[in-house]
Amino acid sequence: MDVRRATERYQGGDAAAGITTRHAFSFGPHYDPDNVRFGALIACNEEHLAAGAGFDEHPHRHTEIVTWVVEGELTHRDSAGHETVLRPGDLQHLSAAGGVRHVERNDASGPLTFVQMWLTPRESGGEPSYEVVRALPDAAPYPVRRAGAVLQVRRLAPDGRAVLPSAPYVYVHVVRGRVLLDATHLDPGDAARITGVDEPLRAVALTEAELLVWQMEGEPVLG
Repeated sequence: MDVRRATERYQGGDAAAGITTRHAFSFGPHYDPDNVRFGALIACNEEHLAAGAGFDEHPHRHTEIVTWVVEGELTHRDSAGHETVLRPGDLQHLSAAGGVRHVERNDASGPLTFVQMWLTPRESGGEPSYEVVRALPDAAPYPVRRAGAVLQVRRLAPDGRAVLPSAPYVYVHVVRGRVLLDATHLDPGDAARITGVDEPLRAVALTEAELLVWQMEGEPVLG
C-alpha cells in the first residue's frame, strides 16, 4: 500500500481566476516520470472553483472522465449537445472516445468542489458517450467498461466499516472525514494505491467519512 498525502499533491489551477487544483498524478507542467499513472487511472484532481469561475471549452480524446461533485453546483456543456447541472452526490461520466469538447463552470453563487478522475481506455476511437447518475447509492458499483474499472462510493458513519474490493489495482481517495486503513490513518485528500494484497483490506471510519474506491484490472494499452 502506497499512501500519498494531500500535502504531496501538485498545486495547479489559476488562483486569480478563482480556480484551485490539486493533482494526484503528473499533470500539465507538473511532470514526474514515477507518478504518471496507477492502473488505468491517470488523473485524480481536486477542483475548487469560486462562484463564476470555470474552465472554458477544451478538447479531450481517448479518455474516460468521471466527475464526483462534493459541494456546490457544476455546470457541464459539451459539443455533443449535453448541458447538465450536477450537485453533491451526482456522478458524471464523459467518454471522450474519438474526440469531444466541453465546458465546466461554477455558475452558482457559492463555492464548488469536485473530484475529477481520468482513466485510459483499452481501445482508442469510437463515439463519445455521456451519462449522469443522480444520487449514486452507497457501495453501488459504477463500471467504466472501456477502461476495465469499477468505482464505488463508500459513505461511512463514525466507526463504520467497509471491505475494499479485491483487484490487481485498488485506489482509495478520501473525499471527507478520517479513516483507518490497515493501521494507517488517512485524512481528507489522502489516497492509497494498493496492489498485491492477498486478503481484502478494511476501512474503518474515525469520523463520518466518504471514500472513492476504484478497482482496476490493469494498465490498458490503446489498440
